[in-house]
Amino acid sequence: MGLRYKKPLPIERLKEAGYTSYKLKQMGNPISMGAMTRLRHGEGISWKTLETICTLCNCQPGDLIEYVPEEEGE
Repeated sequence: MGLRYKKPLPIERLKEAGYTSYKLKQMGNPISMGAMTRLRHGEGISWKTLETICTLCNCQPGDLIEYVPEEEGE
């Protein structure tokens, strides 16, 4: 399995912190719309995007992602 997002998902954490797509757009798109789409679909994002989310939400990367080891045979 590898890395996966923890609950609440990063996109939900942004919303809880008051960052909607509209507000992010007004801020000059610190997180690209493509990255927002990848977050909504549970896909991978860049380290820079992860860093930006951590800055906006005042959290650590470990609050957003976790490592889940693969089971034998996967």
